[in-house]
Amino acid sequence: MEIDLIALSEPECGERDVELVNAVLNSGQWSDGPLLASFEQAFAGWVGRRHAIAVGSGTLGTWITLRALGIGPGDEVVCASHTWHQVAQAITLAGATPVFADINYWSGCLSPDKAALKLGPKTRAILAGNTNGHPAAWHELRQLATAHGVHLIEDSTEALGSRYRGQQVGTFGDVSVFDFSQPSALCTGEGGMLVTDDDTLAHELRYLRQRRLSDRSSVSVGSRVPLQAGMSEITAALGLAQLSGLDERLLARKRVETWYHQQMQSFEGVKPPYLGEDVDEVHWMLYVVHLGKRFTRSARTQMIDDLLSCGIESAAYSHPLHQQFFYMNQGEAIGHKRGVLADTDRIGDRALALPLHSRLDADQVKYIVTTLKDTATNVGAGAAIYL
Repeated sequence: MEIDLIALSEPECGERDVELVNAVLNSGQWSDGPLLASFEQAFAGWVGRRHAIAVGSGTLGTWITLRALGIGPGDEVVCASHTWHQVAQAITLAGATPVFADINYWSGCLSPDKAALKLGPKTRAILAGNTNGHPAAWHELRQLATAHGVHLIEDSTEALGSRYRGQQVGTFGDVSVFDFSQPSALCTGEGGMLVTDDDTLAHELRYLRQRRLSDRSSVSVGSRVPLQAGMSEITAALGLAQLSGLDERLLARKRVETWYHQQMQSFEGVKPPYLGEDVDEVHWMLYVVHLGKRFTRSARTQMIDDLLSCGIESAAYSHPLHQQFFYMNQGEAIGHKRGVLADTDRIGDRALALPLHSRLDADQVKYIVTTLKDTATNVGAGAAIYL
């Protein structure tokens, strides 16, 4: 008998989404139209930044950001290996070297103290993310970046709506990056956004994003080669519709989190969700549990298979970059050996992502947690589960 799958993530599509996308399809202008400008303006206002520049993906946006900041071959960027790797890999695409620093074990975010140990004469920027929704220690990271005269880039892909020291994520970097692919709470299939308060930098980001028809008459065309990395009018229409319902969707996801927290009390030794100092609110991207010390990476894989056989999609939360083949022979600066990034290895092996989206109901969450408990008992001999 075929089992209905409880998906890891499931975008929410309403009448507004269909209406705006159809309007673009019927308009005859599928690129660089008025809805793109509207989406950028609305998103900048929602985050609280002066400028928003829509891009084809978070990876492309970060690549453009590094180019706009003059970062390329011979330069180093300190970042976490435990991250939304598509964003961090833009460092490689730009020709610069990613230098992996370890994370704070509790938040999963880049540790300012450990990042400081990796800064050197070639460091041009720090790239930090709000891991699975939990804000990084932005006050300390900003102090570190300022003290060493390097740029601070914020990856907020996983943390729409989270707040730190009274500010929404996306307001802490010189440039902040968002990616709108699944499982983002604002999902456009593909696409992303760069936000900044710097007028000059915003102008350069727009130029490097794509060559527009208006640029053909410019005497400076060809002085710097832009990417073809813009967002289509169709994607912008979907993004604008998604943004209009985002606050309501985030509230619905909060209800799902509450159901998870209630059901998780059935596990012995479960710790409450971590909320770091100065963090006001966390909006999780997925519901991530950390398996106890008895679990191995292969045990987690077995749990993922068991859950899938019961109709529940789950996933290893992260495959740390320093453990991926491409980076394993890229030089000592990257630090690929296990044990060098002890907390990253520890979390990378045992973090398990469970479904989190607004379409889940209380009964489904109860079923997910009950099934997780059964497979954890079978695979891990009753070992602890931590949120």
